[in-house]
Amino acid sequence: MKEEGGDLRAIRLEKRRRLEALGINPHPYAFARSACAALLEARFKDLPAGAATEEEAALAGRIRAMRNSSLFLDLHDASGKIQIFCHKDHLSEEHLGLLRLLDIGDIIGVKGRIRRTPRGELTVDASELTLLAKALRPLPEKFHGLTDIELRHRERHLDLIINKASRETFLCRSRVVAAMRAHLAAKGYLEVETPMLHTIPGGASAKPFITHHNALDIDLYLRIAPELHLKRLLVGGLSDRLFEINRCFRNEGLSPRHNPEFTSLELYESYVDYEAMMGLVETLIAEAARAAVGGTSLSYGGVSIELEPPWPRRSMAELVAKETGVDFLALEGGESARSAAEELGARIEGRESWGEALEAVFAARVEDRLLAPVHVTGFPRDISPLAKADRKDPRLAERFETFIYGWEIANAFSELTDPLDQRERFEEQMRARALGDEEAQLLDEDYVRALEYGLPPCGGLGIGIDRLVMLLTDSPSIRDVILFPTLRPR
Repeated sequence: MKEEGGDLRAIRLEKRRRLEALGINPHPYAFARSACAALLEARFKDLPAGAATEEEAALAGRIRAMRNSSLFLDLHDASGKIQIFCHKDHLSEEHLGLLRLLDIGDIIGVKGRIRRTPRGELTVDASELTLLAKALRPLPEKFHGLTDIELRHRERHLDLIINKASRETFLCRSRVVAAMRAHLAAKGYLEVETPMLHTIPGGASAKPFITHHNALDIDLYLRIAPELHLKRLLVGGLSDRLFEINRCFRNEGLSPRHNPEFTSLELYESYVDYEAMMGLVETLIAEAARAAVGGTSLSYGGVSIELEPPWPRRSMAELVAKETGVDFLALEGGESARSAAEELGARIEGRESWGEALEAVFAARVEDRLLAPVHVTGFPRDISPLAKADRKDPRLAERFETFIYGWEIANAFSELTDPLDQRERFEEQMRARALGDEEAQLLDEDYVRALEYGLPPCGGLGIGIDRLVMLLTDSPSIRDVILFPTLRPR
């Protein structure tokens, strides 16, 4: 089978051989730049059409267009585009020889004087050309771009070269993370790093990835959440406020909102409860929106969303009752809750507890309708093994999830600090695991032992960075906001 683009690659390989015959290194070591395209545009924004300067600049980038027999080149760098004028009156014979062997996609360095053409295009009159990387493969056709979605995800380098919108999405992601990090640092939060390899997977209900450490001859798990290690740091008194922005891994299915490897912000603050976390979620997401889109108003999928705080708070049971007419708080025990859930169309396997049945109905009948930001409170205690029981109703936990456009964006607790209660919760989870729940949490003896030294009352919060960036960039798939998403091999 002939390789795609093989003929064009052969032509470019021949050009490379000719360059080497001329003594030109197709992949040199460095190039000293004095400017970038955006800097020149800003500096000479008032230069009138047809005017020339005596100022020289050295810049580098990728050739994206060649016009009039290479008399004009469009040079793109990370900041933008600038036109290069390559005329025999300004270039030596050596540089003209190099020009004839250039292709679209090559990376070059240029030195020359700045002017503005009579048509108003800022231009560098090239006096020197330097080849910095000879591209052996042609780029996708410029005017149609890289439209194959799978190819964009598989070959992100091409996507970033061709598609300006993709570049802006990932620049936006960087601004979002930087804004959240800066806000937390200004509030006195300490940034830390905790292990990716765990001896016991914990901190969330999820199926982990398993690996093996040869020297220790033990199985290890890629972390599903950093929670238990971060709370150990509160026990140790490293800081009353701390956070981590890093990867988590869950061995679960793929969907437009799920990737096995994802980024989360997780933070903890001593001496507060989950009420404080609600205000913090609102502030962090509003700051992220301002960094991403310049304000708190945005549109996702054609739906207008306002992120300006404060946001409403509604209990899970209240929302379910409003949508279905069934008050789960009036039901006693798992059997009646399962029966009601089945009648309401929720997916039920037959062993669900009261809380699991309520959550199943919430997922089936309510979640998709929560388009405007809302904090959903009153989560069942039996699906919240790391949260304190609600002060008014022991069936519930002091936990909320924040929903926007029907997605869970944040999850927060009044953290469980009682080691005896925590052990009982873990043991409940182990019993569920023995009955076939692969996502039930394991008993972490080291964590319980740490709690016995005293964990101060605290609030904890997790925010999914990928979903938040999807929302802020109007991206339909999580793969559009992860530079290198997990894909099945070709």
